[in-house]
Amino acid sequence: MRRVLILALGTALSTAALALTLPASAAPAAKADADPTVTPKGWTAPKTAFGQPDLSGYWSNATMTPLTRNAKLTDKLVVPPAEARGLEQAFSEALAEADRPTDQKKGPGAVTDPNSPEAKLVKIRPDFAAAGGDVGGYNTFWIDPGAHMMVVNGEYRSSIITTANGLPPARKAGAEPAFGRYRDVYDSYENRSLGERCIMGFGRNSSPPMLANGYYNNDYNIVQTPDAVVIQVELIHDTRIIRLKGGHRPDDVRPYMGDSIGHWEGATLVVETTNFPQSDAFMGSWKHLKVTERFTRVSPTRINYQFQVEDPDTWDKPWGGEYDFAPLKGIVYEYACHEGNYALPAILAGARRKEQEAAAGGAKPGGQ
Repeated sequence: MRRVLILALGTALSTAALALTLPASAAPAAKADADPTVTPKGWTAPKTAFGQPDLSGYWSNATMTPLTRNAKLTDKLVVPPAEARGLEQAFSEALAEADRPTDQKKGPGAVTDPNSPEAKLVKIRPDFAAAGGDVGGYNTFWIDPGAHMMVVNGEYRSSIITTANGLPPARKAGAEPAFGRYRDVYDSYENRSLGERCIMGFGRNSSPPMLANGYYNNDYNIVQTPDAVVIQVELIHDTRIIRLKGGHRPDDVRPYMGDSIGHWEGATLVVETTNFPQSDAFMGSWKHLKVTERFTRVSPTRINYQFQVEDPDTWDKPWGGEYDFAPLKGIVYEYACHEGNYALPAILAGARRKEQEAAAGGAKPGGQ
């Protein structure tokens, strides 16, 4: 017999230590939880009734890790666990603070105040600046960005893009501008973005490469058949069909989300997408854009997603990124987009009003 000290694992209510006398053989062995992002030894992916590795089900790519690396936080792709947990805690606290009722005297999104909740969020996620500061922008009550950094194969990642600096490579001289050539976006609804028109989701979470948009609706439903893999996206309920038989269409028809064909390489679904329309350009690339995706079930609760982007007219060499899908606790429901949405007609009506005022005053329309 020997005295074994058993510590009651802490909770907010009790951290007391209990001293018990037990035989040595009765002391339970500590067992660390397995990392769900690492493939268990000897584990193989389950298969569908028709023999394909099973990717089906409801999945989410929500994460606080941004697409591009925030150089103010780190210059490395992999973040040490202690640092990652500190960032997660700061993000969670800032998000909760920003959820409080808005100070009516200061107005929404007081990002000019370095001590404001929005400013704290923007330090970690600079892409939240527009949504947190602009009139009509979403405050944090409406967003669901995820509360954890992305973990891939046991590593905390600072960016989805896996280049050395976590940024897209430099564009070639003379390449199409990153956001397309200027056009009068106030002239017609047809010149507004696909997201504004509720045709496709914003933030590139529908078309390949599929990215967490950082705000909400980061959920997917994957359905498999012997001839196709279908990916239903929560945001604006887009559905992409990946054909598993045959090649790319021979014509120059360019459907929304491009033309996707796939094949299996062992346990990995490899998908190649071309024929993107100009309205679905990625960082300005569309005509010769090719995106190659790799979906691999790496554990019972993770799908590893890798993408490679290439366009010889835009970049000198291919580049890409990586993240893991995690299980969605629920299902994908219908997405309502235009119901009660007066923003689009109001934007165009405002532009026509400015034109009328300019014509009446003999001045050229401007300030749009």
